[in-house]
Amino acid sequence: MRYSLLDLAPVREGADAADAFRNTGDLAVHAERWGYHRYWLAEHHNMPGIASAATPVLIGHVAGLTRTMRVGAGGIMLPNHAPLAVAETFGTLATLYPGRIDLGLGRAPGGDGAVMQALGVHPSRSERFHEEVADLRDMFGPPNPDRAVRALPGEGTGVPLYILGSSLHGAQVAALLGLPYAFASHFAPAALEQALAVYRRYYQPSEAHPKPHAMMAINVFAADTEAEAHYVRTSQQQAFYRLRSNQRGKLPPPVADLDSVIPAAWQSAVEDSLRVTAVGTAGQVATQINDFVAQYRPDEIILTGNIYDHAARLRSFEIAAEVMQGVAQAA
Repeated sequence: MRYSLLDLAPVREGADAADAFRNTGDLAVHAERWGYHRYWLAEHHNMPGIASAATPVLIGHVAGLTRTMRVGAGGIMLPNHAPLAVAETFGTLATLYPGRIDLGLGRAPGGDGAVMQALGVHPSRSERFHEEVADLRDMFGPPNPDRAVRALPGEGTGVPLYILGSSLHGAQVAALLGLPYAFASHFAPAALEQALAVYRRYYQPSEAHPKPHAMMAINVFAADTEAEAHYVRTSQQQAFYRLRSNQRGKLPPPVADLDSVIPAAWQSAVEDSLRVTAVGTAGQVATQINDFVAQYRPDEIILTGNIYDHAARLRSFEIAAEVMQGVAQAA
């Protein structure tokens, strides 16, 4: 079982995007050394605490710092972009870094209505998601001189596509097109079990993917002590509460008393949304991840986790890599 890493390039309170980019580059170099199979960055807009808005630029940055690890988008919000522009961009990346670039695709806007208006995106674009994904796949296929508009560079690169989702729609598109499917269980786990069941039941084998490939995202907060792991996790819990209560900001530092910063009325909702989480020492994280694997049977796990202190974040993903090596052997 492969294990990968999802990074949002978090911007900490007291720091800026430049700091976030340095940390992303450093984490990627370490992640490659620790055996992570792929390193994905996600498109978000108008969020002070997330610096991965220009996702392809960061992908190129990370790919340039690493040598063998796959690098890609987890994902590009396709309704925000013309498929041809996406094909040319990722065709360029795949030409610069052959055999290493992934393209995960989502149908959400990556922001609110104001973001969509600023990007010039009409809500109806998402209704054509499956058609545009199929068109993208064709653009990355063998050269076709008869095609009216060709992705140059792009065609012939065979950039692998992945469908991202947090609902049944993405599972249906991935199954119909015979593509790998990654579920956003790290923040929206409600439909996880049903979506994976739909994906596997209705999967249509494709030439590139004769069998379904289901991926699930798990938050991980690992440390040398259980208390430290729960402490560093409070940054993400605070950030998620602020996002849901429309108090967007940078990633806050951890706190010893979570009750002092998240109202009691919100705590159950935060915990429910972030319940696909492994937190604790290496042994505790191993037990929790093995439980997720036994319940959902993913083919690949994507680990993520926003931790305020960069050294603590590195340590968390290092421990997680050691854990995943054992999980992979057991699987």
